Parts: sequence; C-alpha cells; structure tokens
Amino acid sequence: MFVNLSDVLTSEGMQLKKEIPLEMNVFECRGERFEITGRTPVSLVITNAGPGRAKIEGGMELTLQAGCDRCLTEVPVELKLEFDRVALMPGGKPTEAEDEVALTEGYQLDTEAFVRNEILINWPVKILCREDCKGICPVCGQNLNMRDCGCDTFVPDPRMAVIQDIFKNKEV
Repeated sequence: MFVNLSDVLTSEGMQLKKEIPLEMNVFECRGERFEITGRTPVSLVITNAGPGRAKIEGGMELTLQAGCDRCLTEVPVELKLEFDRVALMPGGKPTEAEDEVALTEGYQLDTEAFVRNEILINWPVKILCREDCKGICPVCGQNLNMRDCGCDTFVPDPRMAVIQDIFKNKEV
C-alpha cells in the first residue's frame, strides 16, 4: 500500500496519522521465506520536518516463523518495530545524521518496502528455540534436544596431531 506524502512534504507544520494493514504474508530474505503468522497494523505519524522533509514515526509488531540456528526447529520470532526515519522529496540530499527513506514517483511511500527494510534492520543475529539448545549431531543429524545419539563427536586439537602420531607409531 502507498501513502501520499506530497501534502506533508510541501506544507509546513502538516501532520498525517495513518494505520495501515500489512498485506505482506511472507518475508523473503537471502533465498529464505519466513511466514508471517501475526501482525498489528502499521501505525504511522508523518510530520513535516522542514522544506522537502517528512519525519516518519510509528511502529508495529510482527510474529514470523523461522528455524532455530542450531537445531532447525521452527520457532516464532516476535519483532517489535519502531520507526523513526526521514523521508525526502525526490532529489533531496540527506544530512549525515538522517536515514533517507526511498520514495517512489509521485511522492508515495511504499509501506510494504518500508516495513521490509525495518524487518531487515531489526532481524535478530541468532534465532534459538531456547537458550540451552544443543543443536544437531554433526555425525548423524539427530536433534540433540530430543535425545542423545551416542555418536563419537570428539574432535582432537590439530596442534596435538604430531604428539598423537608419535604415540601411534610407538616411538616413545
């Protein structure tokens, strides 16, 4: 959905309040698809911030399904997005402290693209099903949270390989 910003960008002191339902059902990033299972409407307060500038504030909450980074179990990821950006007229130059928000032709704000960018900015570094997740066995692939597989997962220190060779050859 698009929001027309022409009045706000051209009228000093103008403010626009909008609640927009998010139509996006899937968030796609780096070849992965994350289903959006819960969402609140996108709440926006757009205020004129000087000639050719509009301050965009607001927020929303999302719940997405993603795989645990250790055991690959699907878990809900809750994101609380808070917006505080500046939109510029086409051809406007941002200051160093401002993040420019891309506008489409006709002074329109694409809310879907705006929310997509905010999800990317707020995406967690690591997604875990629980803090003490054991992950999967590197030998057989068993989820170690469900049961122990008994595989030998000992990885020797490569710096000790020379000493191990001495003992194997019984040169000591």
